[in-house]
Amino acid sequence: MIYAKHIYKHYKNLQVLDNLSLSIQKGEIVSIVGASGAGKTTLLQILGTLEKADESPTPEIKIDNVDVTKLSTKQMAAFRNEHIGFIFQFHQLLPEFTALENVCIPGFIKKTPKAKLEKRAKELLSFLGLSDRAEHKPNELSGGEQQRVAVARALINEPSVIFADEPSGNLDSTSAEQLHKLFFDLRDQFGQTFVIVTHNNDLANMADRKLEMLDGRIINNTTPIEA
Repeated sequence: MIYAKHIYKHYKNLQVLDNLSLSIQKGEIVSIVGASGAGKTTLLQILGTLEKADESPTPEIKIDNVDVTKLSTKQMAAFRNEHIGFIFQFHQLLPEFTALENVCIPGFIKKTPKAKLEKRAKELLSFLGLSDRAEHKPNELSGGEQQRVAVARALINEPSVIFADEPSGNLDSTSAEQLHKLFFDLRDQFGQTFVIVTHNNDLANMADRKLEMLDGRIINNTTPIEA
């Protein structure tokens, strides 16, 4: 599903990622942990094609057997829209649109027919327990509800992989626990692959595999032991 090799990243004289390589299987839920500044978010953004790795030595990043480092800017945007979903710590919903409209936005970019798109969006909102909130705007939703709308938006184009950056970091403990369980339900229902950067130990240890980062390298690659 995801294969990355020779990933370096510098910002001027600051080295953030140092010859990092990894592979992630289809349907796997992988957590990435480490102290602040370890390079977790930078790695997530590079894997998600939001940022580029250093060009030398030549990096390789394959998602669904497509080497995304060889795509043009236009091709990259189209690939990202169709194959990748994002969930952020702050939901990034557009305040002037309803929950249903927010969920539909990536589909409109993909030019999915409106009737088909809204049907899919309503199905996702129903799956996430938000059927009665579809016409509400973000300021009328709780924090947990807003984040579930963001999850539906990430899923609307049926992407191969979901990248999540501290997805429960802005939620209370009950909402966070519900969101964590939701990721596994979604994997079981839709077969998505999840790569999750988190400081939440409970979520990290629920994952199929936990990657620990330090100073831009993966120093530990383990399958968490069930309690």
